[in-house]
Amino acid sequence: MTGRAPAGPPRLRNFVDGEFVDGGSAFTKVSPVTGEPVFEVDEASRSTVDDAVAAARAALRGPWGRMGERERAEVLRRVADELERRFDDLVTAEVADTGKSIAQARTLDIPRGAANFRAFAEIVATAPTESFTTVTPTGGRALNYAVRKPVGVVAVIVPWNLPLLLLTWKVAPALACGNAVIVKPSEETPASATVLAEVMAAAGVPAGVFNLVHGFGPDSAGEFLTRHPGVDAITFTGESATGGAIMRAAADGVKAVSFELGGKNAGLVFADADLDAAVAGSVRSSFTNGGQVCLCTERIYVQRPVFEEFTARLAKRAGELAYGWPTDEATATMPLISRQHRAKVLSHYDLARAEGAEVLTGGGAPTFGDARDGGSYVQPTVLTGLGPGARTNREEIFGPVVHVAPFDTEEEAYALANGTEYGLAATVWTRDVGVTHRAGARLDAGIVWVNTWFLRDLRTPFGGVKASGIGREGGVHSLNFYSELTNVCVDLS
Repeated sequence: MTGRAPAGPPRLRNFVDGEFVDGGSAFTKVSPVTGEPVFEVDEASRSTVDDAVAAARAALRGPWGRMGERERAEVLRRVADELERRFDDLVTAEVADTGKSIAQARTLDIPRGAANFRAFAEIVATAPTESFTTVTPTGGRALNYAVRKPVGVVAVIVPWNLPLLLLTWKVAPALACGNAVIVKPSEETPASATVLAEVMAAAGVPAGVFNLVHGFGPDSAGEFLTRHPGVDAITFTGESATGGAIMRAAADGVKAVSFELGGKNAGLVFADADLDAAVAGSVRSSFTNGGQVCLCTERIYVQRPVFEEFTARLAKRAGELAYGWPTDEATATMPLISRQHRAKVLSHYDLARAEGAEVLTGGGAPTFGDARDGGSYVQPTVLTGLGPGARTNREEIFGPVVHVAPFDTEEEAYALANGTEYGLAATVWTRDVGVTHRAGARLDAGIVWVNTWFLRDLRTPFGGVKASGIGREGGVHSLNFYSELTNVCVDLS
């Protein structure tokens, strides 16, 4: 009997100096939906990372380094056009990587990827720099003006929860400012980054300007990249402990860093709030993307007069969220990224019970009787009954879980919300204009949403305080990280 052996999973390769290249070894990426292998991925060796850094530095010395802002903006627009042309391929890659619904990938992740490139094409072409006329000691005049220059080679390290969205959020402004980048996606989400490399080549981005290395953190591509002397700046989104490790690595070369890290985000629901909107918004902010968004709400504090009603309605809505396959239009939940992360989240469910929490809905893992039982699903979970000192209310869980507790006064609400080492985002539900503005000033958070969640203007500052990050990105704030400002002083007398 003759025949060809069945083909294995597709192989994803590194992208260096405009070409796809093999790494030193390979690892298997499995589906969060079924646990079955979906890709074989080339892990970048130290020499692969060296080659990527060399290619990036060479690109800065070539035509790319001599382009003006408007020329680079046109390149970014071509990338956006090509992202839209490859829309279906990117949706397929994003769903294979993460297990999220096709509906979410089509309406959020992929459109935002293209929007990021278009937004920063406009921002870099129109962003002003400062100029001042100065009186000299002799009574003459001098002109001071700023010149924006690229930082150089930027390491872009992104997580697995919103892989394409967060990757383009960093790559677009980095390229807009004239840098060359080396991207290291999470080992859990290699596919959409690989398609982005193809997009870059098709859009005519010069070789070496965009490089992609696959791998892990310690003793792999992540560490090779962050410790590399040829890297000038590092931008990272992920958990706070990893941010600390990268910061220590960056200290040796005094590299610029921009970190958007973990969160234990609070929501405040005041008694005067539109309760229908507050419940619907809190379902979104707690359970979108399986709760795997750094901006998700894990603690909700509700003013006592509406606490019972709000909590009951939230638990009911959470219990009704649909578990369908990613291709099902009605699917409202998704698996966690891996069985390892599933075990972590389930251990937090057990911890909550051990600490005395009341589980209003969820608290375990669903069973399906089909291939999804090999995946990484957990139940959307609503807890109550714990105090602010409980580990459940202090440690980031990063899953579809929220704890609800009452408060009485506005001052108490702010104290509860701020009682954490994190400070990324907060939501406030109220009709009171005074509360709206006081909350914005009193909450320890980089972004405060009032009567909404996840509504973003890409020109606005984005980032966290305390253990939730360093620096701000968005609009000119991104340009200020991805470029160096040189002041030129001309004596006119």
